[in-house]
Amino acid sequence: MFAIIAPILFILIWSTGFIVARAMVPHGAPELILALRLTATTLLLAGAALYAQQGWPRGKRLGLHLMAGAMLHGFYLTLSWWAVNNGMPAGIMSLLGSLQPLMVAVASVALLGDRLPGRAWGGLAIAIFGVGCVLAPALERSGAGGIGMLPAVAGMLAVLGMAGGTLIQRGTIAGDGIAVSGAVQNAGGALVAIAATLLVGEYRWDGAPILWIGLGWSVLGLSAAGLSLLVWLVRHQGATRMSMLLLLVPPLAAIEAWILFGERLGPVQLVGFALALGGVLLGRSQGKKVEVVEPA
Repeated sequence: MFAIIAPILFILIWSTGFIVARAMVPHGAPELILALRLTATTLLLAGAALYAQQGWPRGKRLGLHLMAGAMLHGFYLTLSWWAVNNGMPAGIMSLLGSLQPLMVAVASVALLGDRLPGRAWGGLAIAIFGVGCVLAPALERSGAGGIGMLPAVAGMLAVLGMAGGTLIQRGTIAGDGIAVSGAVQNAGGALVAIAATLLVGEYRWDGAPILWIGLGWSVLGLSAAGLSLLVWLVRHQGATRMSMLLLLVPPLAAIEAWILFGERLGPVQLVGFALALGGVLLGRSQGKKVEVVEPA
């Protein structure tokens, strides 16, 4: 039953990331917000790991956890939030993020020896096309030609970072407990965010209530619950199949923006949402083959 509920919970939680970023960035420096968020998440999950008496990784496994966290939490979040704060429209950043499953699929085949059936590639193509339909009107309004080179490069590097961190999850560290994995990996991400804060040198924090509310949701919802679900899905359903779920994030974020901010969806966007959902469902239906994964 949890295998059915987990993907639904994940996409619902993960889709709020862009809403939280949009609400918080005007009131605080993104690097500082992320440094606080990832540090708080590290402490929370470390406490959970100690309570559950989960063994802590050492040596090479510790290094792999820190590397996965630096890429999945640190580089992805810090670079994408920096890009949005420096002129990258949220719609275009969402579109770049939706390319991550394709990167994971290609890398899984090239580096990990995965073999994907034709319907998986077909579903991925349909879903990407659907996401493009959802975001096209927003891209037209955003003025893509005015994006600076640095934000564009940061956005692409952010997506590559998340893809790399996702793939590392499938290696030898897959057998470690989710709480201890999350604690160490968030620590790796926190180190990146802290370094970015010191490098940028911006410490803006106006203390608005939305900052504290957003920080609380980011720690408990996005980082603790959402990223723990991501790790669980990668380990039990595979990096490529899990990553296809990320294609639903931009359409869901658009719906949430419509509900919260009054941004309406046009006919093309509604059709695109249906295509994205259908493509994800097609891509995830890869027959009855079950992956053998080390128990967490």
